[in-house]
Amino acid sequence: MSTGQLISYEPASGVELWRGNHGNVDEIVARARRAWPAWAAQPLSTRMELVRRFANEVRKEAEQLATMIARETGKPLWEARTEVESVVGKVEISIRAYAERTAQRKLDNAMQGTAALRHKPHGVMAVLGPYNFPAHLPNGHIVPALIAGNAIVFKPSEKTPATAELLVQCFHRAGISAAVVQLLIGGPAEGQALVAHDGIDGVLFTGSAHTGIAINRKLATRPDKIVALEMGGNNPIVVWDTPKITDAAAIVVQSAFTSAGQRCTAARRLIVKSSMYEPLLAEVKRLSDRIIVGAPFDDPAPFMGPVIDNHAADGLTESFLYLLSHGGKAIKHLIRLREDLPFLSPAIIDVTGVKDKPDVELFGPLLQVTRAEDLDEAIAEANNTRFGLSASLIGGSPQEYNRFWANVRAGVINWNRPTNGASSAAPFGGVGLSGNHRPSAYYAADYCAYPVASTEMDQPRAMIGVGLRES
Repeated sequence: MSTGQLISYEPASGVELWRGNHGNVDEIVARARRAWPAWAAQPLSTRMELVRRFANEVRKEAEQLATMIARETGKPLWEARTEVESVVGKVEISIRAYAERTAQRKLDNAMQGTAALRHKPHGVMAVLGPYNFPAHLPNGHIVPALIAGNAIVFKPSEKTPATAELLVQCFHRAGISAAVVQLLIGGPAEGQALVAHDGIDGVLFTGSAHTGIAINRKLATRPDKIVALEMGGNNPIVVWDTPKITDAAAIVVQSAFTSAGQRCTAARRLIVKSSMYEPLLAEVKRLSDRIIVGAPFDDPAPFMGPVIDNHAADGLTESFLYLLSHGGKAIKHLIRLREDLPFLSPAIIDVTGVKDKPDVELFGPLLQVTRAEDLDEAIAEANNTRFGLSASLIGGSPQEYNRFWANVRAGVINWNRPTNGASSAAPFGGVGLSGNHRPSAYYAADYCAYPVASTEMDQPRAMIGVGLRES
């Protein structure tokens, strides 16, 4: 495993923000295992009260936490504040979801006793968080897992440890033991060791398909571990017949370029009816040209900040050039706004003529456009991916939306709404390379506890009525 210190840098300035020592996986997991039985034995009402106190702690530190998110990810302050609001809102949603998804039930039968259904926590859960929503997304695993009675080892992205530290401090100040929610600082080596550790009962992951597949492969012979994978997407947004060109363009831009395209639900591919191509793309480009790209605290506030680091910016630049050299036609060029910092302009490229388009998640402000002649062709193109996270139809009739909904392969399917901005009050997850059929958000309770069926009587009562010799 790694030695030395982990350093976090501000994407918008390049200055050092935070540094800390790599954690010891064995020690942290052992501590969690010792703490778990006492936490699991707490009444459910106590655990719920403590996560509510956590929400209050986040409210107290809302501006500090939002500022840290903005500095560490580069996202505008207004967007960071919405992330903090999501952290707070997740608590009551998770409490409702646990009551609904894991309710206790009893059915009495005088002759057969009682049939009961209850749920048990798994034990010690590893939560591996992403950098794009460093508080909200891991929190979406942590809170439901705590309510269910699990202990948590939280390993944040090595790019956003400072935000994770503040989040964990809020849990501790709320009265949740520092052994029940622990922070593991580290890089890929620590993450791999945590996933494989015998003391871990479940792995809750949000991040890239590449890492998710590696986790799945590592645990292929470990059916004893619950694994929930929320991975990325190569998400389509289909624009069909609509007179509302301005509104359609705004939804496309919002879907593609919010958070500098660094959302798993961001629209990567715009599929547009040929007859609408010219007016729609003219409006999308006009609106994209108006986007302010800037640092988190700039005035006026930017629509989008930088991508996470120069490595990500370089990769997106190379991807744009690849598409351009293989038949793509630039509608709006990807421009590196600062040579030394990862600020990118939103980019749009027509890839209708590109053969063998790479089926990868280009995690940034790069939108690929394809023409389609009819809705069946558009749906086929939307499904031309190994991913299956989110999809949207803009325009069309109710009948066409029904066809779209029935035939598009995705876990989130919207009509006249963006591909991103999924609600925590609904299940969230995808198929294919986007997930392993364990949706999070409102359904997170499903993978945080397992059902136990029982038949019970106060006293033993039984007889064998057939197949016995006479006494």
